[in-house]
Amino acid sequence: MKGKLISAHGYQGDAMNLPVADANSAAAYYVEKMGFAIVGRGDEPHRKVVLERDGIQMALAENGGEPEQDGCAFHTDNIAALRDEFIAGGLDKIGAIGDDTQGGKKFKVFFVVAPDGLCYWFGEEQK
Repeated sequence: MKGKLISAHGYQGDAMNLPVADANSAAAYYVEKMGFAIVGRGDEPHRKVVLERDGIQMALAENGGEPEQDGCAFHTDNIAALRDEFIAGGLDKIGAIGDDTQGGKKFKVFFVVAPDGLCYWFGEEQK
């Protein structure tokens, strides 16, 4: 079974404008290690690569922002399966599954820091 992404929320409020130095080079990591597909590219107002997985999109943009200060939170339906899939795909900088509380809700979560410096939170709500 694979973990499915349910939603994306950019830490700075915009999952479609995540800052990277080189969008084309950075995109390869997400395709190879995390199962995203490139679904679009643009040059205005900044060079951008749009990535999609499970119908959920994010975009890497050469917008001058600091990747170490940004990232994205993804909700998933199966945290363990998603983490296992990432590891099987060769992703090696991945945190262990732990507990987190957001907005009064409990989640099982793990974190990934990409080579471009962006940090990702993956969480499955616990009911």
